[in-house]
Amino acid sequence: MAKHLLISGHVQGVGFRYSMAEEAERLGVKGWVRNRRDGKVEASIDGEPEAVDALLAWARRGPPSARVSDVRVSETAESFERFEMRPTE
Repeated sequence: MAKHLLISGHVQGVGFRYSMAEEAERLGVKGWVRNRRDGKVEASIDGEPEAVDALLAWARRGPPSARVSDVRVSETAESFERFEMRPTE
């Protein structure tokens, strides 16, 4: 089950990417996360449905310093070998 996420709010400069990578590792989810120049965080995630749902729930609140205002979720056909942080795009 693969999903693409676009996360808005106060989500940059708060450790969102690092925290998401740790949570993905803990849940066994693969994919990637990166900051965008427009201030949003973008991610693609893939894994068992329960694990993906758990990471989606985490993304809706983020790490303690984040203030997530919106998470747009769409289907994707990507698959991954691991979870990685990608450069800002």
